[in-house]
Formats: sequence, structure tokens, C-alpha cells
Amino acid sequence: MLSSAFSRVRATIFSRRLWGRYGMLWSGSLIVGTMSVLAILAPWLAPHDPTVLDVYAILQPPSTAHPFGTDALGRDILSRMLYGARVSLWVGFVAVGISASIGTVLGLIAGYFRGIVDELIMRFVDVMLCFPSFFLILAVIAFLEPSLGNIMIVIGLTSWMGVARLVRAETLTLRERDFVAASRLAGAGTARILFMHILPNAIAPVLVAATLGVAGAILTESALSFLGLGVQPPMPSWGNMLMEGKDVLEFAPWLSLFPGTAILITVLGYNLLGESLRDIFDPRLRR
Repeated sequence: MLSSAFSRVRATIFSRRLWGRYGMLWSGSLIVGTMSVLAILAPWLAPHDPTVLDVYAILQPPSTAHPFGTDALGRDILSRMLYGARVSLWVGFVAVGISASIGTVLGLIAGYFRGIVDELIMRFVDVMLCFPSFFLILAVIAFLEPSLGNIMIVIGLTSWMGVARLVRAETLTLRERDFVAASRLAGAGTARILFMHILPNAIAPVLVAATLGVAGAILTESALSFLGLGVQPPMPSWGNMLMEGKDVLEFAPWLSLFPGTAILITVLGYNLLGESLRDIFDPRLRR
């Protein structure tokens, strides 16, 4: 009996240590995975067509027929949220893919060649960082037609600076390593050294920045859609659902409550995942 009690105590201590170290990783992965599955399976999980109007079901509160209620045009909120998850996650992934690609390439070039090339690239980064990113996006969007494709491209083209600085810092240290010198002596070209030897060793901070960048892109898209400069109706997104719910907030709070909660949970999940990856990849931050 004493041995079994001791084993239970050891198992409890081990589980607490494991949760303390990887709790954020598991929580973030669970949230991100759940949201991704819901977005992928939206056509099969949505109980109604998200764009179909029903004048007999206007502003109905949550019920069995409409678990999240309906909006001012009688559209099902749950169905619109599921399809809105696809929009938000798609914007996040594509925008981060664009920004991470640009930042990685420029960071590699600046850190490897140094000198005048490094100065030109990093001064351009400094100039871009002088402008608040959201207002820079607003300025660009004002000259373009609001659409999903334009939003993804603009967010990606205005959020690569942090990745460039991270990759440059890693490249400055990696270019002096012995395996890079050995590659030069073996006759490897510059492109091969950058993308086959330096990049794989500098990818960890890029993954962390990309994970955190997805959360930022989702927030940016939601803000633009809320202002009417993002995804345009009837295509559902969490941002324009918030915009539609602000006028009837007093007597139909479910229009804003559910999409706002979805944004909160999704952004929290990606932030937890990004912070846990940062702890794992950076030994200096390990507890």
C-alpha cells in the first residue's frame, strides 16, 4: 500500500512538472487544432447556408434551431462563424507566408553579405518600422478595392520587418561557423550556403515569429473588416460580423458575443503556441 501511494505521488509530481513545462504548448495546440478542424469541416458542420436570408427568423436568440441565434437578415450565426473561421485562418496563413518569405530572404542576404548590402536593407527596415503598421495598412487599402486577396497581400507586405531582423541576427552568427567555412572550401555557391546550410539552422525564430504573426494577421483582418475595409458582405468573417452586431448590441448581444469570443480564443491559442515554441527553441528561456 505504501509503495502504491508513493507511486501515485511520483506520478502526480511528474504530471505537474510536465504540465508546467508544456502546458502552454498543449493548450495552444488544442485551441489551434480545434479551430483548424472546425474551419476545414465548415461545409459539413454548418447547419445552414451562411448567406441564405430568412425573414421569418430575424434576430432570433440562441435556440435549438439556431444554437448561436440569427442576425438582422435571419442568417444563422453558427454557420457564419464556421465559414468566418475559414476566412480568418486563411488570411493568417497566407499573410504570414508572404511576410515570413520576404523577411527570411532579406534577413539572410543582409546578414551574410553585410557591408553596404546590410546597411541598405536594414535602413529600409527602419524606415518601414517608423510607420505604425495598422495605419500603413489602412493607407494602402484605401487605394485598393477591398477584397480577401488584397487584404492577405497587404498584410504580408507590411509585416515582414521583424522576421528580417531575427533572421539577420541569426545569420550574422551562423556565417562564422565552421560548417559554413567548410562549405565555402568545398566550392558551394552562395545560394546553396544560404538556403541549405544557414537557413535550416536559423529557422527556429522564424517559426516562432510566424506562429505569433498568424494571431496578429487575424486581428488585423478582423479590424479591417469591422471598419468595412476588409472582407465584404455577404462573405462572412468574424470582423464584419462584429460590425453588423454593434448596432443591435443592446437587444441582440449574441451577434457580437460569439464572433468576439472566437477571435479572443483563436488569438490566445496562437499566442500560447508561439510563446511555448519560443521557450522550447531558446534554451535561455527554459525554466
